[in-house]
Amino acid sequence: MASTDVSLRPVRPGDLPAFFRHMSDPESHRMAAFTAQDPTDRAHFDAHWRRVLASPQIVSRTVLVDGAVVGHAAVYGDPGQREVTYFIDRPHWGRGIATAALRALLTEVPERPLLARAAADNVGSVRVLEKCGFKVVGEDRGFANARGAEIDELVLRLDG
Repeated sequence: MASTDVSLRPVRPGDLPAFFRHMSDPESHRMAAFTAQDPTDRAHFDAHWRRVLASPQIVSRTVLVDGAVVGHAAVYGDPGQREVTYFIDRPHWGRGIATAALRALLTEVPERPLLARAAADNVGSVRVLEKCGFKVVGEDRGFANARGAEIDELVLRLDG
């Protein structure tokens, strides 16, 4: 668990410049793997977030540490196939922030099952999901824009 105060709140338009900076970091982009084709395309980023913020089916939260924006987490998708996603700014990796944020999101969104996907070599993300109760239920292969190649991914599920 993080030794800092991790909290969630609804995403505000003023959070988006920080999200854009986080997601434009080359190492973060590579590790996330399944990302936008061009992480520097601000128009595409803004259009994506307009859709996210307008959708009543998406629960999207800003992750705060001691009041500062450090990432975002969300639940999206159709009933029975809902997925979690999260993105934490790289300087905050390895401090338990993603785990604390995902646990808070899972408390806020009690529906189950929930799915998650992670690049198979993204050990940190898989560990976060497993700490929050997700179990690997399958494997897949898909094109990862951030790596310019097909890669292996794990499919995880959180039941009950």
